[in-house]
Amino acid sequence: MIKFILRRILIMIPQLIILSILIFVLAKAMPGDALTGRLASNPKMDIHTLHEMKEKLGLYDPAYVQYARWVKNLFKGDLGMSYIHQQPVTELLAGRLWNTILLSAVILILTYLIAIPLGIVAGRWTDSWADKLITGYNYLSYATPLFIFALIMLFVFGFVLSWFPTSGSVNIQARDGTFEYFMSKAYHLILPALSGSLLATVGTIQYLRNEIIDTKIKDFVKTARAKGVPESKVYTHHILRNSLLPIATFFGYEITGLIGGSVILESIFGYPGIGQLFLQSIMQRDYSVVTALVMISGVATLFGTLLSDIILSAVDPRIRIE
Repeated sequence: MIKFILRRILIMIPQLIILSILIFVLAKAMPGDALTGRLASNPKMDIHTLHEMKEKLGLYDPAYVQYARWVKNLFKGDLGMSYIHQQPVTELLAGRLWNTILLSAVILILTYLIAIPLGIVAGRWTDSWADKLITGYNYLSYATPLFIFALIMLFVFGFVLSWFPTSGSVNIQARDGTFEYFMSKAYHLILPALSGSLLATVGTIQYLRNEIIDTKIKDFVKTARAKGVPESKVYTHHILRNSLLPIATFFGYEITGLIGGSVILESIFGYPGIGQLFLQSIMQRDYSVVTALVMISGVATLFGTLLSDIILSAVDPRIRIE
């Protein structure tokens, strides 16, 4: 296991290098920059001041020099300076990153809490009325775009019924560290987390249902029944145990998928996370923030893939990785 993890980490090194080069090249290929945008919005800034600022920031240096400086700063934990917000990117991301992690974690937990029981019911009692309802829910969820479903949830439960807040992550009057602050944080989290998790259950439900149906007809299950093993133990010890193994491998990939989904959810619900900041930074041409966020997402994707491989090799004793 240790050799496998070390080998996978070594494989990630060239992947990270290629990822950093692609991010840097794409950022440089984008039209304009944050300083040019400030020139258009600030009539007091002339073209000479703009050139002086670019010279000071090293924007006229050769591309390879800028890339080397950017990578060197990454190793130091310096993600650059946000030209729009006029503060270091690390400070700008500090609070927002934890908001996104919290939202993604709650969505992930709710997704499995909803999907696993529904998948078990649909797979165990195939073609029953419960299975048909769950399958219908699955097809409807699969056909519904996230942004449309999130807008409907926001309109119904936020504006019409006024059950949940329509923006923000906490009440601004709540004092940090108090019970009121914790409850306000959870209250603001419910609506976006439910919106994300209700649609994220599609793959897990369908895959678990199919796995249970396929496992029910395998020889080792028939042997267990022939030996007189109670039906409840057949499902828990033989069918369900083997059917959940592939679901465990998707855990890491679910994490990476939530990062992309958070951009839509945070924008619609006005939730101050890195997803919302990502869209704002693109619109404002704040490319130091954009490159930092894309790099963080890429690293999270690679580690999510590594986590999935580790979980698969750990939970399935039949898999031996030399």
